[in-house]
Amino acid sequence: MTPAEKAQARAVSLRRIGALFIGHRRQLAVVVAVIVISSVISMASPFLLREVIDVALPDGDLTLLSWLVAGMVAVAAATSGLGVVQTWISTSVGQRVMHRLRTDVFTHLQRQSVGFFTRTRTGEVQSRITNDIGGMQQVVTSTAGSIASNVTTVVATLVAMAALSWQLTLVSLVALPPAIYWTRRVARMRQAITAQRQRELAELNVIIDEGLSISGIQLSKTMGATALVTERFAASSGKLIDLELRSELAGRWRMASMNIVFAAIPAVIYLAAGLPFSTMSIGTLVAFTGLQAGLFRPLMSLLDVGVTLTSSLALFQRIFEYLDLPVEVEEPATPVRLEHVRGHLRFEDVTFVYDGSATAALAGVNVDVPPGSSLALVGETGSGKSTIASLIARLHDPTSGRVTIDGVDISTMSLTQLAEIVGVVSQETYLLHTTIRENLRYAKPDATDEEIVAAATAARIHDLIAALPDGYDTMVGSRGHRFSGGEKQRMAIARTLLRDPRILVLDEATSALDTETERAVQQAFDALSAGRTTVTIAHRLSTVRDADQIAVIDHGRILESGTHESLVDMGGRYAALAR
Repeated sequence: MTPAEKAQARAVSLRRIGALFIGHRRQLAVVVAVIVISSVISMASPFLLREVIDVALPDGDLTLLSWLVAGMVAVAAATSGLGVVQTWISTSVGQRVMHRLRTDVFTHLQRQSVGFFTRTRTGEVQSRITNDIGGMQQVVTSTAGSIASNVTTVVATLVAMAALSWQLTLVSLVALPPAIYWTRRVARMRQAITAQRQRELAELNVIIDEGLSISGIQLSKTMGATALVTERFAASSGKLIDLELRSELAGRWRMASMNIVFAAIPAVIYLAAGLPFSTMSIGTLVAFTGLQAGLFRPLMSLLDVGVTLTSSLALFQRIFEYLDLPVEVEEPATPVRLEHVRGHLRFEDVTFVYDGSATAALAGVNVDVPPGSSLALVGETGSGKSTIASLIARLHDPTSGRVTIDGVDISTMSLTQLAEIVGVVSQETYLLHTTIRENLRYAKPDATDEEIVAAATAARIHDLIAALPDGYDTMVGSRGHRFSGGEKQRMAIARTLLRDPRILVLDEATSALDTETERAVQQAFDALSAGRTTVTIAHRLSTVRDADQIAVIDHGRILESGTHESLVDMGGRYAALAR
């Protein structure tokens, strides 16, 4: 990237950052007004001090001195009070912007397809939302107010200094150009280091997520890799030490040199005041040097804000990178709503190719599942059965062709209604770290206790739950590891049944169950499938032989379909699997 392109990218980023505050213009206008008033009031102090030194004290005028001192106290009280108001409003605005940014990122990521989360490490996603947005907090909450405050203070101070002595004001500004130059150099250095630091923080989050999750702990212990995981964590943490040091020390010597120059300028002013041709009074000199000190503080603060803002662009770029991710499974602008859903499911010449894959996972699939009937998908692992299930739930969109329910393309339906119509129980069960009751209610937040018990009973899990000391209020533990695979799967089945979906997709839903439990759950499914469209994926043919139609999938294509008896008589692939 050329310097011009970098400058353009920076300008775009700053405009986009500024756009975050558009909805808070009134509050920011109040903050600016408070800052201006505070700065103007504070400028009275040096002139009051000059009158104290040049008039009140030499003349012994106690009345004037009292009024001048009272004025100084009033100025301090007014500026302090206005400072509290400014901090309250600017922090409130900043926190609301942070809240919106966090929510926007989380909401946008919720809209991403399953493929995005397959490609992206969980720790990386968490780091963007917590570390990156957290690192932006100072910039978002205080930068705008700090810039306005310091700019106003600098302008007001320069005006006051010029009123006292324009010649000495010019001398005071000699160090400004080199200060700006070195500040920009330091800002660019810190921006690069900040980007590296956030990447390493993301790596640390990944290690924590993988190493301290229940699955990760079990893996490291059973593989004897505990020392290796600890060493990996220590190495990443050690890199962060170096990056933090580099970030803090970047340009410190340059900035320290500027502080020395700024500190030396008052000495030059004192020297100039002592020259024979100088006519400056002691009060004016004290007032001027006081103003000068007050000028350098906001100047350095303003330069520091510039450094912080520039270095934080790396954080904003990482967040905007997620906000700019295209949504692969898009919510339709004007969704079609199905009334009186019958559950007629069809695949019409559907082809699907995963990102980065050279071959199609599905190719020209045509399936017609009448309302209330059952379809079983069988085939070897990787043949495309689970891909068909994911397309029914619209976790992906077909590359070509379409999937319809009651003749309506599901891509034109709202995702909320589709989730109400299609219930999925997959072979990978995920339970939240909360009670059994809340895990089941996740599918239907307004479900009554009676409905929860009915769903659990249908899934043959109620008796086990009722026997627990806390019953439905039992905590399931991290990812449900407190329960066996079969128990977790029956809870997942109950959770799906609680929604009473018109179309039921069972993707290896009984794979973790023992033979006796599988038989019991299958009986529950048979009863609940009455009048409901059911798509079942299974390796064991015993669970699908009674399906209305069976489709044999191989390399993304349907080789043959029919009933169990007709496929056995056909003597093809299904007959070989049955044997």
